[in-house]
Amino acid sequence: MVTIGVYGFGGESFLQRSRRELAAEYTRRYTTEILDRADLTPIVSELPSSGTAALLCVERDPEACHRSLIAQRLTEHHHVTIEHLRPL
Repeated sequence: MVTIGVYGFGGESFLQRSRRELAAEYTRRYTTEILDRADLTPIVSELPSSGTAALLCVERDPEACHRSLIAQRLTEHHHVTIEHLRPL
């Protein structure tokens, strides 16, 4: 089993947004326009059979980032264990 650590940097930068969660319309569109068209199987097949991999983003909180949508898809469709990591 592989665990993917999903880590947001959350540092001060011009890319950081003040939102706390993704807008419903953004979630809907990202899912239908990006995720539903993407075949994640080749990515999953390249993950190590054991150990940890990471999915990184500039957003600190997964609730405010599209990586949470990717993580959810990996869990639901590919049974990948996800652990959201947050800076201390």
